[in-house]
Amino acid sequence: MKGDIELFNKIEAYLKGEMSPTEHAEFDELRKNNPELDHQVVAHHNFVSQLTEYGSRHQLKADMEDIHSQLDIAAIESEVVPNTVQVKKMWGKYRFDLAIAASVAILAVLSTLLSTGFFASDKNTSNYSALRREINSLKRSQNALIQNINDKPAHGPTNPGQFGGTGFALTANGYVVTNYHVIEGADSVYIQNSAGESYKVKTVYADPVYDLALLQITDSAFKPFNSVPYSIKKNTSDLGEEIYTVGFPKDDIVFSKGSLSSKTGYDGDTTAYQIDMNVNPGNSGGPLFDNRGNVVGVIKGKQLKYDGAAFAIKSGFLLKALEAIPQDSLTEKLTLSKKNSLTGLSRVEQVKKMRDYIFIVKVY
Repeated sequence: MKGDIELFNKIEAYLKGEMSPTEHAEFDELRKNNPELDHQVVAHHNFVSQLTEYGSRHQLKADMEDIHSQLDIAAIESEVVPNTVQVKKMWGKYRFDLAIAASVAILAVLSTLLSTGFFASDKNTSNYSALRREINSLKRSQNALIQNINDKPAHGPTNPGQFGGTGFALTANGYVVTNYHVIEGADSVYIQNSAGESYKVKTVYADPVYDLALLQITDSAFKPFNSVPYSIKKNTSDLGEEIYTVGFPKDDIVFSKGSLSSKTGYDGDTTAYQIDMNVNPGNSGGPLFDNRGNVVGVIKGKQLKYDGAAFAIKSGFLLKALEAIPQDSLTEKLTLSKKNSLTGLSRVEQVKKMRDYIFIVKVY
């Protein structure tokens, strides 16, 4: 118990910046070498942020109630509410003028709102958006339908499901990673490759703190890969690095490129990068690659008020999440590829070689 309290106090001091530079560096080193400790730090940071936000709302409500209690409502009403008889007389005299003025005002307001995009369908009260795609109301393209009918048969259900995202192979024997928010609340999950083949998967590990989920292909129709062509980068990437992703914001695979613009994510999240890249709903869970074809992150969301401000979980935290999985809970060994066969290839050749290892994640 005493040890837990001491650890809690250290985490508090670390997050509040109350440690000396030496202590801070030592604690950073502990986080790097201890996935469980790092997980506790991230969880505590999220908890404190939510608690602070709740406290601010509660204080604002209390302040407003206090102000309201000090007001003399009866006196205010007597001053601002006009005499009823006088109002009726004025209404009878000026109602036509008022109607014309109101119509002009309404037209002016509507014009302003339309010109500023107030009624746009993507308007959202939040400044952050996870990139899970709602697909239950979308129709698949004619090309995809023709391909499924004439080419390879799909092994999973033919309807598009309720939600969609992107996932990518971690191992040759059928382990796939995506975001936790993509599969959250799912009754069943399927993945589909670029050839239109679908496979049943199960969730073997979910980490809401890092927003990661590990899936395993359980479909007998799946044939293991010979190998996975990319590796997971252990070290952090540098500002200005060129990066790209391949994912499924629609039924066809889509390539997007950009650069790494910050080493922290939304609201100072130390587990994520900010990237200057155009991503859309459906890109969640997609791999983020550097020029050499190393996986440096996992796409998770974007900021709504700024074009190109997207976020990706750092690959180092993906590795930490995988290290935290009890090995005896896995039916097959989780062995990551240490060899990167994409290095030295052109961007076009890299994408051609990796596309078979990237999937649509379909949630039912």
